[in-house]
Amino acid sequence: MSKIKTRPFDMANHLKNEEEVAEYLRQVLDDGDPALLAAALGDIAKARGMTQLARDTGLSRESLYKSLSGERAPSSDTLFKVIYAMGFKVTLDPVRT
Repeated sequence: MSKIKTRPFDMANHLKNEEEVAEYLRQVLDDGDPALLAAALGDIAKARGMTQLARDTGLSRESLYKSLSGERAPSSDTLFKVIYAMGFKVTLDPVRT
């Protein structure tokens, strides 16, 4: 019997264009979990290149990997630096119940 080789799922491999990235962020933001948002931003950073994000934010790659791991919620300062460096803006809409 042959064994099937598998790899862990990595969202960064599936973010092919800006529309997919934006939809991914919308879905994550709807969940309301800051650590999940950090992990999603980490996925996007890996897909685009963490080195360039480090240059654009002025943060070290190591700091970004830790902050965007999803293990904890990073500071709002880090989140905003990353979001803006990625070319996104934050907008708010009232929740419709």
